Amino acid sequence: MTKLKILGILLALTITSACSMIPEYFRPASPVPATIAPVDGNAVGSEVTLDSMPWREYFADAQLREVIALALENNRDLRVAALNIEKARAQYRIQRADLFPSVGLSASGTAQRVPGDISIGGSAITTHQYGANIGFTAYELDFFGRIRSLNAQALELYLGTEEAKRSAHISLVSEVANAWLMLAAERERLALGRSTYDTRIKSLELIRRSLEVGAGSALDVRQAETLMQTARADVASFSALVVQDENALTLIVGAPVPANLLPATMTSAVSAVGEIPAGVSSEVLMRRPDILQAERALRATNASIGAARAAFFPTISLTTSVGTASNSLGGLFDSGSGAWSFIPLVRLPIFDAGRLSASLESTKVQREINVAQYEKSIQSAFREVADAFAERLTLNEQLDARQKLVEAASGSFSLSEARYKEGIDNYLGLLDSQRSLYLAEQELINIRLVDSTNRVALYKVLGGGWK
Repeated sequence: MTKLKILGILLALTITSACSMIPEYFRPASPVPATIAPVDGNAVGSEVTLDSMPWREYFADAQLREVIALALENNRDLRVAALNIEKARAQYRIQRADLFPSVGLSASGTAQRVPGDISIGGSAITTHQYGANIGFTAYELDFFGRIRSLNAQALELYLGTEEAKRSAHISLVSEVANAWLMLAAERERLALGRSTYDTRIKSLELIRRSLEVGAGSALDVRQAETLMQTARADVASFSALVVQDENALTLIVGAPVPANLLPATMTSAVSAVGEIPAGVSSEVLMRRPDILQAERALRATNASIGAARAAFFPTISLTTSVGTASNSLGGLFDSGSGAWSFIPLVRLPIFDAGRLSASLESTKVQREINVAQYEKSIQSAFREVADAFAERLTLNEQLDARQKLVEAASGSFSLSEARYKEGIDNYLGLLDSQRSLYLAEQELINIRLVDSTNRVALYKVLGGGWK
């Protein structure tokens, strides 16, 4: 068996049988209750699987789905997340390549003249040497798993970027939905302000005519003018907010949004999913990509401990080459010109002033930091879900109350208007009724927006589907 075959067998055994000094990984215990309970403490215990539901199935409005799709194609932050994955994948491949020798081909030629006064024979000598070799230099035999530990670390970091992209995807979908809903709400407020403004202009004209015929007072005119100017100011304010919301939506999407995809009013059904149970197992948090990313970072740090441990042991590297050598270029491939070299090198740390121990201690401390960050991410996720559920439990009642309040305020305004026209009440009662109705209608728009954004929040905090 040739030396080259023996070397190949040695390398194969090294690659397949290197030991690992990575500590056994144990997922830290979850620092939150087992169940995310509603406000009244009665847990339903149902399983929520929004993480496996594609966003196209969760969001019901066709216009909103098209805007989200446009954002997923053009948003720059999502592009950066995707490019970070490509970068991490390349770094992992670079690290993985250290497990194998880098074989290269080299050719060299040397010409040297030695003057006669320093040569052994007393006369000038000119020598030539040519060589052609194939081999590798300083290939480390991973007997103690240092390179494999670094490879495992790079793999976990790469997988962490995959989770980061999922998290960015979910956040982008949620941001687009919220921006789209905010624009819809502002457009509703603007429509309400314009309608109210038109109504109050007509009311002001009516009162002025009443004053002219002696049926009204100057105070009534001033009060009506006050209401009209208030509505006018609201229209101007809402108009600016609509433009700002359109600009914000364009920025998030990363491209101009076609006018036919912009909402005229808030949709009555943002989500295609029915009411979500208020009490679920906290295990659903473990499927959130931000928590999975935090765990990947913890696993990567755990793998780096293996590399720090392996640094205490000898490093064995090989340099070898096989080729030909001759004193003439023409004889480079003649019989008997074969040449080879085999240079093993062993390095054993003896004294390093505590550098290796400090490095190992640093990686262990970093692992504890990552454990704390992982637990904090779970606690933050638990609070987000619990808060969203707590809000969800009261929204139906708030919506119903606000709708009935608008109905009552509308009825009160109709009665006040009729009594004023009949001369039973003065204009002050009608004024109060107009104000109450206007505020009630605005509050109804606000609570409808809160209801819609809460459904978007549930999609996000439960690790909404990203496929």
